[in-house]
Amino acid sequence: MKFRKRALKASVVSLSAALVLGSSLTVASANNEGGNVKPYKETYGTSQITRHDMKEMIGQHGDERYTVPSFDASSIKNIESATKIDENGNEIKMDVWDTWPLQNPDGTVADYNGYQIVFGLAGDPKNAGDTFIYMFYKKSGDDSVDAWKNAGRVFDHNDKFNGDKILAGQQEEWSGSAAFIDGEIRLFYTNRGGFDESKGIFGKQTLTTAQVNVSEKDASSLQVDGVEDYKSIYDGGDGETYENVDKAFEDRNFANNHTLRDPHYIEDKGKKYLVFEANTGTEFGYSGEDSLYNRAYYGKGGMKFFRDEFKQLQNGGKKETAELANGAIGIVEINDDYTLKKEMKPLVVSNTVTDEIERPNIFKKDGKFYLFTSSRGAKMTIDGIDDEDIYMLGYVSNSLTGPYKPMNKSGIVLHQDLDPNDLTWTYAHYVIPQKETDDFVVTSYMTNRGFFQDHKSTFAPSFLLDIDGKRSSVVEDGILEQGQITYEEE
Repeated sequence: MKFRKRALKASVVSLSAALVLGSSLTVASANNEGGNVKPYKETYGTSQITRHDMKEMIGQHGDERYTVPSFDASSIKNIESATKIDENGNEIKMDVWDTWPLQNPDGTVADYNGYQIVFGLAGDPKNAGDTFIYMFYKKSGDDSVDAWKNAGRVFDHNDKFNGDKILAGQQEEWSGSAAFIDGEIRLFYTNRGGFDESKGIFGKQTLTTAQVNVSEKDASSLQVDGVEDYKSIYDGGDGETYENVDKAFEDRNFANNHTLRDPHYIEDKGKKYLVFEANTGTEFGYSGEDSLYNRAYYGKGGMKFFRDEFKQLQNGGKKETAELANGAIGIVEINDDYTLKKEMKPLVVSNTVTDEIERPNIFKKDGKFYLFTSSRGAKMTIDGIDDEDIYMLGYVSNSLTGPYKPMNKSGIVLHQDLDPNDLTWTYAHYVIPQKETDDFVVTSYMTNRGFFQDHKSTFAPSFLLDIDGKRSSVVEDGILEQGQITYEEE
């Protein structure tokens, strides 16, 4: 159902009243040339993060099974190797936030000649625009945070000027994934372009890839030897499956939170795929006021829940944000040369709930596909969830393409409710399957950028997560070292 937002503005009050009174709920719509728009139920063949799920999730706050462990602030260290030299020759101690390990195609941590490698976003705490990918590494078996060394930025500034027009406009490098495939390191990340409204440039996000060449400089050090096969893969296409940047800002509404980022590589049945954060396109439940009438987005609870929740949206302060909310976990198939093969319908969508379900992380374990995503209460439209709520949501399926069912009934896997000024505040939780145990390691970063003079954003202490089908729980006393990515049972 395609729709232009402004068409139904005048009908909101009467429709709200009709919902409360239980009438037939008929309103005029410019979209169907004078026809009727009623509450409808259309999933577009996608799995839903529903408003009922999120309401149920509130009741699970405080459950130790889903609560991010508490950490001892006095023990937290900066990553000592996370430094760079600025243009004036001064040493800068960098923040390090979103990170991802070099993984085998099955999701387990790859061993690169006796080393473990992590890629991550890092930059000057005083410059929010200084956001680029660095490579950190350590000898396998040494889990101390002090063991991590810094090989520097992955890309040289001039690497992007290779004839790829989208790459040439890159301003920042955002999150992704890295796979060890046939002995080569293949990096996937997000190219974030510039912003200039006068030129119609609105921070375009593009899924991007490169082969990263690495060698051993000496007996204990790795170095980046440059990149090759550096190219753009996907930018949203025509906007029908996933919202592209031109569609997102065609009316210059910058309250719209456009996302097309965080590519995660996965293989299935000999084929290659990227799963990524996105927003639904025009053919898969686009944003707009009529999305509030789609009962599929409300989930369980029947007509009474729909009426009550709709009324709450109309009378509260989150209606316009809910109209814009059309977050999605997208998927595309790619060719063996890492070019786009085909778009596929979204795996999970969060229409009317949030515009932002970040850093999708997916792997197959014991015959099931597990899909995780990070999200912030500050971006959500659910009363009872506030700006300090941080989540990792989880979904499980017997097939890569779904349908996906929420873990722990509502989708909650991890929750944290801390003041962002707390040193031990964490985000970007990332689940890593292990080779020799059924426990899973969860990594994240700790401490917001630039909030402290001496403390930088850093690797948070990792911790263990137990997963059993649709159920999960944080392992009691399962806190590991800062940045630890593998675990072996004693």
